[in-house]
Amino acid sequence: MPQGHAPFSEMEYDRRLALTREAMQRAGLDAIFVTDPSNQAWLTGYDGWSFYVHQGVIIQMEGEPIWWGRNMDAVGAARTCWMSEDNIHGYSDHFVQSTLQHPMEDLAGHFRDLGLETSRIGVEMENYYYSAKAHEVLCAELPEATIMDAMSLVNWQRLIKSEEEVVFIRNAARISEKILGIAIEKAAPGVRKNELVAEIFHAGITGVDDIWGDYPAIVPLTPSGLDATAAHLTWNGDPMREGEATFFELSGCYRRYHAPLCRTVYLGTPPQALLDAEKAQLEGIEAGVEAARAGNRTCDIANAFIDVCQKHGIERNGRCGYPIGLSYPPDWGERTASIRSEDMTVLQPGMTFHFMPALWMDSWGLETTETILITEDGVAETLCNVERKLFVKD
Repeated sequence: MPQGHAPFSEMEYDRRLALTREAMQRAGLDAIFVTDPSNQAWLTGYDGWSFYVHQGVIIQMEGEPIWWGRNMDAVGAARTCWMSEDNIHGYSDHFVQSTLQHPMEDLAGHFRDLGLETSRIGVEMENYYYSAKAHEVLCAELPEATIMDAMSLVNWQRLIKSEEEVVFIRNAARISEKILGIAIEKAAPGVRKNELVAEIFHAGITGVDDIWGDYPAIVPLTPSGLDATAAHLTWNGDPMREGEATFFELSGCYRRYHAPLCRTVYLGTPPQALLDAEKAQLEGIEAGVEAARAGNRTCDIANAFIDVCQKHGIERNGRCGYPIGLSYPPDWGERTASIRSEDMTVLQPGMTFHFMPALWMDSWGLETTETILITEDGVAETLCNVERKLFVKD
């Protein structure tokens, strides 16, 4: 261990399994079935574009994890997972997208073979990849089992990053710096947005030196003008125009680890309202980073930023960030703690967040964000080195 091409050490996977089993014990579970591809990868190393079919990992209180999925993807599991091939199981293609039978029938057979047919089994019920039909069939196939919601049980164990993981996030940050630099450099009136995004993708996959780029969990978000008043628009074939702000919400990705970074470019002379908002936003980011200390809470970061905005006459509610690390589409967030006023999660060294205090107004959007690492002492470290400002190109 690790076998195949698993990216981390034996000690690291042992750490992850121990954390997960402690959480299972607290929840009174005998086993869990993990379908989130990020959680699968975190526990086993599995990495493949196969999450559109039913697959997952069985964790019991002892022994190696068991990866289960489509037969053709079991080959990829043998190439990427650390476990022995005895603990990699595939199901036949006649289950795939069938209206006559369901892959969960096969999975239930594995639970029975493991002697878990009357056990307490946790599943990720709010996960993108675990369908209502899958749950219905699994419950019908295991009528004597107690199948419980264990949503985010594994996610919470991922919140504090190991030193090995932080290395990967730093690598992703180097790529984030590169692709954002490309976006800022190439942005100009007349440049078609899809052509600019093509250059961003090329730079991100090329990577930096020997740090190769992986595909990000979210595609580049690059809206301009009125489109930038919305948070999650992507791109089109329109040319960039003078008199418009464009925000770039991007992330480099290294072996599935992310370091999101956002900056805004204005082509021409920005209106005073945008400059005033920039001043407030930058002051608020400084206050938020100052509050991002071990022992404080996630709400302290959000409240520090919101207080500055209110002082400048700007109303800013809602979430201001989230944990990041290992992720697959459709999101690079970890779906646990949030940087928002009502979240009381205590900050601990090794936590990594996308501090995302964006402003979306009536006629423009202004995104300036940082990936931050909570340190042992002092304020959080910002992992990307790009000047924090509104970039104005006359």
